[in-house]
Amino acid sequence: MNRRDFLSRSAPAVLLLSVVSTAPLGAVQDPDWTRPFPSFRIAGNLFYVGSADLASYLIVTPAGLILINSDLTSSPPLIRKSVESLGFRFSDIKILLISHAHADHCGGSAQILKLTGAKYFVMAGDARVVETGGRADFQYGAEPDQLYPPAHVDRVLHDGDTVSLGGVVLTAHLTAGHTRGTTTWTMDEKEFGPSGAPGAEGTRILHVVIVGSPNVNPGYKLMGNKAYPQIAADYRRGFAVLESLPCDIFLGAHGGYFGLKEKYARFKSGDRNAFIDPAGYKAYIAERQHAFEAELARQSGAR
Repeated sequence: MNRRDFLSRSAPAVLLLSVVSTAPLGAVQDPDWTRPFPSFRIAGNLFYVGSADLASYLIVTPAGLILINSDLTSSPPLIRKSVESLGFRFSDIKILLISHAHADHCGGSAQILKLTGAKYFVMAGDARVVETGGRADFQYGAEPDQLYPPAHVDRVLHDGDTVSLGGVVLTAHLTAGHTRGTTTWTMDEKEFGPSGAPGAEGTRILHVVIVGSPNVNPGYKLMGNKAYPQIAADYRRGFAVLESLPCDIFLGAHGGYFGLKEKYARFKSGDRNAFIDPAGYKAYIAERQHAFEAELARQSGAR
């Protein structure tokens, strides 16, 4: 997400909506975008290394590290500190991935690539955008405060492609609309039982979903969009994909999508299952789809 509209937060019996800043990146930002947040293990080899709202994820493998989201141009020092606080070397990042090509999720990519020598894998619809530093973006390409340092893409991804390192596999799902290449990442995490041994009682496979962004930003034209004619169709296809994904651990490009702060507080209090939230995932996707359909209807009526 770039200029954020409404975010939904899930609770056991009610879906709460919060109005958040829609200011451009060059203006007043949500302070949580740059506020440090404790780095921690979510499950298995998956760790949180982002700010209080801009989510970055670290996947640890025997062959090196995978990082999802570089966040703002100012974010790499914060991400590096988080990675190193967990005992890992920042220079061991081998692959950089993103959720989508907006400056609050890929602005720091060029710097991280330079520092680590990592390879940059980006969905086809967003590859040209990141290589032009945002200038090819259908909505924000002409807005200077939405641009960021260009970065070379080493591998162009397509829907259903997998990214593998050290035996760990992530799958890239195209959930376009928010950008042409918005990507939702999935992976499976194996958690062992109390003894910590494979096959022990209590061992479970958890389906992880990291939502790219299903949001319709202020100013988006869902009808008659000459720069992105298929935008509405892409949103609808994206929602169909999101609805089809099995989800145990619900994550996303912003902490606000999945209630990071609230769940982390429960996690720190000893709730091992704090981030397991299939019902919250379904409720979030349904609410975001409703918001999209309502905006499409509003624009249709206006025409």
